[in-house]
Amino acid sequence: MLDLNNKSILITGGTGSLGKQLTKTILERWPKVKRLVIFSRDEQKQFQMNQEFPEHKYEAIRYFIGDVRDYDRLLRAFEGIQYIIHTAAMKHVPIAEYNPMECVKTNVLGAENIINAALATNIENVVALSTDKAAAPINLYGATKLCSDKLFVAANNIRGARKIKFSVVRYGNVMGSNGSVIPFFLKKRKEGVLPITDITMTRFNISLNEGVEMVLHALETAWGGEIFVPKIPSYKITEVAKAIGPNCKIEVVGIRPGEKIHEEMITSSDSFSTYDLGKYYAILPQVPNFNVNEYIKHFKAQPVKKGFEYNSGENSDWVDAIELRKLIKEHIDPEFVN
Repeated sequence: MLDLNNKSILITGGTGSLGKQLTKTILERWPKVKRLVIFSRDEQKQFQMNQEFPEHKYEAIRYFIGDVRDYDRLLRAFEGIQYIIHTAAMKHVPIAEYNPMECVKTNVLGAENIINAALATNIENVVALSTDKAAAPINLYGATKLCSDKLFVAANNIRGARKIKFSVVRYGNVMGSNGSVIPFFLKKRKEGVLPITDITMTRFNISLNEGVEMVLHALETAWGGEIFVPKIPSYKITEVAKAIGPNCKIEVVGIRPGEKIHEEMITSSDSFSTYDLGKYYAILPQVPNFNVNEYIKHFKAQPVKKGFEYNSGENSDWVDAIELRKLIKEHIDPEFVN
């Protein structure tokens, strides 16, 4: 059982949607957490988050200005920390396409900095967030996150005698997160028109709470090198439009640069090292530093069929407009009415 009481944790990108939900969950579930460091580069977001989680009320919390591109700052921030949750990323697809090297510096070189700083200090466990766009990527954001995933998986091979573990959590669109489609549609419905890129488009759906639980699951159970993938439902973009603005006009605007019709989380090439753990899948490293047979026995893991794929268009679990309305009311806007 994971116990974060008397532990010190640092969250990169800690002022983001997931970082704030992680903060709330950790403070509620483990009131004796020793230190919780919110590491990010946006002072305004830190100021705003400090209003919600003030240091005078939560003695464990610290707000630390820094950028994952800055190795020396990471070294200083990691002093006395045991667990790192790495959520910081440059994630907007069109912006990354237009500013490619900025995306590479944050998502790839930033990942390398996290790894090197963790190895240079006494970090015990690192969980890095990935994205469905890292599976068979067609945009720069996805390519940088695939590279990041590979770096974190391979980091387990250079840990030497250290007891540190690196693992990755990969999932789809977080319901209600900054820049995601549902908050965008909630704003646009006031105009009476909802812009849709393609009427056949589908996406995976996961709530912030589910994302948090998955990160905590990785902290608790990872042996080092796994990419954890949740079993979550899909939705059609047209069902989102129906849920939010049933009386709105639909305007098809075409696919944005680097965008997919259906999102993938496990490719057929991944299937040879993918195992079903029940609630999650785990893509094991191709060069694991643990005994795979022992892993299978310990978790009662079942290998998936060769050629297995997991994408939002061919999913067996779906949410429709009715269910989406309930989820929006539960997770995003309690006052929501369509």
